[in-house]
Amino acid sequence: MKVTDHIKKAKGKTLFSFEIIPPVKGKSIQELYDNIDPLMEFNPPFIDVTTSREEYVYIDRDGLLDKKLTRMRPGTLGICASIKHKYDVDTVPHVLCGGFTKEETEYLLVDCHYLGIENVMALRGDAMKEEKYFAPTKGGHLYASELVKQIQDINCGNYLHEMIETDNCSDFCIGVAGYPEKHMEAPSLKSDLKRLKEKVELGADYVVTQMFFDNKKFFAFVEAAREMGIDVPIIPGIKPIAVKRHLQLLPQVFRVDIPQDLVDAVEACKTNKDVRQVGVEWCIQQSKELKEAGVPVLHYYSMGKSDNIKAVAKEVF
Repeated sequence: MKVTDHIKKAKGKTLFSFEIIPPVKGKSIQELYDNIDPLMEFNPPFIDVTTSREEYVYIDRDGLLDKKLTRMRPGTLGICASIKHKYDVDTVPHVLCGGFTKEETEYLLVDCHYLGIENVMALRGDAMKEEKYFAPTKGGHLYASELVKQIQDINCGNYLHEMIETDNCSDFCIGVAGYPEKHMEAPSLKSDLKRLKEKVELGADYVVTQMFFDNKKFFAFVEAAREMGIDVPIIPGIKPIAVKRHLQLLPQVFRVDIPQDLVDAVEACKTNKDVRQVGVEWCIQQSKELKEAGVPVLHYYSMGKSDNIKAVAKEVF
């Protein structure tokens, strides 16, 4: 079922969902299952599975370092199929511009269609670690809006090199990212919202936001989006702070502000166990307020660990 259909079926009830990351290659999928199992009691209608772009590694060959491109966390589509089979739940693979050509994207979408996967999250992705700015893969897309258009074209039977008339077209429900505190590269929030509206006009069906820690910023973002004519469901993405270094890491990597009350509470902690509890308590209050406001889904960034997400969900759902 499509994400948008799950939302309609809920008739105003806030749903629970979460995002996972594939294990590093060579690791067992069982650890992933062990972290999904405790969250299934909250009946997630869908689970997102991230995709990692390629990165450089340096291999020592007789004293010389050989620079090679590799993917440390492959397997997104396989994990989606496995979770769909094991838990009978819809999965949402992330589809990236960065690291993929248009042809590779087309093949991925064909495979998704064969597997009965009806939802995809269309994202530009990050710049490579060695690069300051995002650069498109040769033969790939520069913007997420271009990726949305390709997905929508395939829904209409319009492939890269031919138009196919068929009764078996895909009908992907397309999710895209939104940024309550604006994308780090956007010159202003308004210009960022214009880009979001462009993605919706090209076929995006729903929005999932970047993490945030101040609900006022989410509510203001939704209001501004509605005023601009963006009328698709907007799902808040949230994450509980788990370790003290998140105070520096999250603003640096994701360009989000952390409220001073939360900063003070985390800084007062003596151990990361204490920090984890503070993060859970803050996230519970965030979640309750968002649920009271009637958000369609509460979407949690689990980063592969479920104990703190379960602690939040037990108090909210």
